[in-house]
Amino acid sequence: MRYEVSEAIPEDAKAIRTTVFVEEQGFHNEFDQTDDASLHIVAYDGDEPVGVCRIFLDGGKTWTLGRLAVLKPYRGQHLGADLVGRAEETARSHGADRLTLHAQERVAGFYRSLGYRDMGIHDQDEGCPHMWMDKPLTDSDGNEPEDKAS
Repeated sequence: MRYEVSEAIPEDAKAIRTTVFVEEQGFHNEFDQTDDASLHIVAYDGDEPVGVCRIFLDGGKTWTLGRLAVLKPYRGQHLGADLVGRAEETARSHGADRLTLHAQERVAGFYRSLGYRDMGIHDQDEGCPHMWMDKPLTDSDGNEPEDKAS
């Protein structure tokens, strides 16, 4: 698997997000202005784009992860976890000490398994229950945590 990080949203990222979020899950407001301020990470199996996520600075040293999507044939192969790990590394390399995300509640267990915790804010996004979660990327001394789950 190869990963590419882009400052502008690549067509490959748009195609994956359209397939997963619009066609499979029925979301309508998939693309927004945040895409213009994000780093986009696309996973490739050879030349085939198979997974994507985006991260963006959300103030101070906090970055936010979003739009994590993996095409159906590649699910269950730890690609989502690998993309989250790449996002954490990329955010950390840009000075992040914390990563937040707005998870669909039905997949919160996936993020918990990677060290994310419920921030206690639950809401709806296009009628789908979501929750805010976060994970520290550094310890109190600014070092990478020893027990990182990524």
